[in-house]
Amino acid sequence: MRRLHFLYFMLIAMISYFLLAITQAQAGVFNVRDFGAVGDDKTDNSPAFTKCLEALIAAGGGRMVLADGVYRGRIIIPAVSKPLPSWITVEIVGESEPTPVFGTIGNFPLQNKGTIVKCLAESGEAVISAAKSPNSLYGGFSAVYVVIRNVEVRTYDNPSISGIDLLYAMQCRVENVFINTGVYNVQASQPTDSTKGLVTPVSNNAALTILRNVTVTGYHTGIMVYEHTDADNIVVGSNIHGLDFSTAHHASRFGRVGAYRNTHHVTVSGKHGFSIEQLNTEQPGPGQTTDQNKWQTLVSDLNDPQNLGSADINYWVVEGNVGAVEKFTRNGGANIRTRRIGSAP
Repeated sequence: MRRLHFLYFMLIAMISYFLLAITQAQAGVFNVRDFGAVGDDKTDNSPAFTKCLEALIAAGGGRMVLADGVYRGRIIIPAVSKPLPSWITVEIVGESEPTPVFGTIGNFPLQNKGTIVKCLAESGEAVISAAKSPNSLYGGFSAVYVVIRNVEVRTYDNPSISGIDLLYAMQCRVENVFINTGVYNVQASQPTDSTKGLVTPVSNNAALTILRNVTVTGYHTGIMVYEHTDADNIVVGSNIHGLDFSTAHHASRFGRVGAYRNTHHVTVSGKHGFSIEQLNTEQPGPGQTTDQNKWQTLVSDLNDPQNLGSADINYWVVEGNVGAVEKFTRNGGANIRTRRIGSAP
């Protein structure tokens, strides 16, 4: 009799579980654990991520939910093309907001807390990416609005893969996201591959990029900025290039940007109109670099050698062990107006 009771309750529990999963799917919520994902820092979850996203896209869009844990693998958002479904929203949402660990001195270990998507592959796609469309509405772009929120993305020191690459997404919103290389940024090795922490959509006709509370450390390029970008509370630390503004037919706006220990805080590599309302920078001062991290010594606050940018930048510069300084190092930027906060226009 007890065994029958046990089997009965197990059956009820299983039915309840599957009903809950069905209800969540019907509501557009897809839990990666329902598709076999395990946040144990061991399991390759790439197949589970793909199954989850395929179900989400087949449903016409929705939210992919990751409970706290360390998930090994890649999240590759399948291309959304003709025929329908198209023009859908794909959300990738972690359980809790990550703690962005960055600084200008010292050495602090990164911890495995929150929702972490981690990939240690030495080649191939970024940890999170949007696939190029083979049958696109136009230009190879996937007809998706990608939302990534409350996630830490992690590779490894001196990475040869990028963090998040949404080049072929139509639109995106990235919020409360920490992209790093698994070490405290001051201790990061000089990047030797052309990796990017975050690549924004490049589509100019429909592009929309919204960035809020995003921190990127340890890559060759922190954030690759393309069209229609609106950003605030951005931190780029210990990258070769903190922000890189590439070719854009439409202008971008940044609110507050913290740029620390980058070789070049702001680089312009294509024709781009933009504004930065507050660029708060800090460069290593006397005694704050070692043989390992001397590559983080500032070369330029603004790096636009071909004079491609048209911009307005309000800045505040701090030198470690010195304090606020009035110097602002430019390389080119003939069409970029810079102004120290508090000075005359």
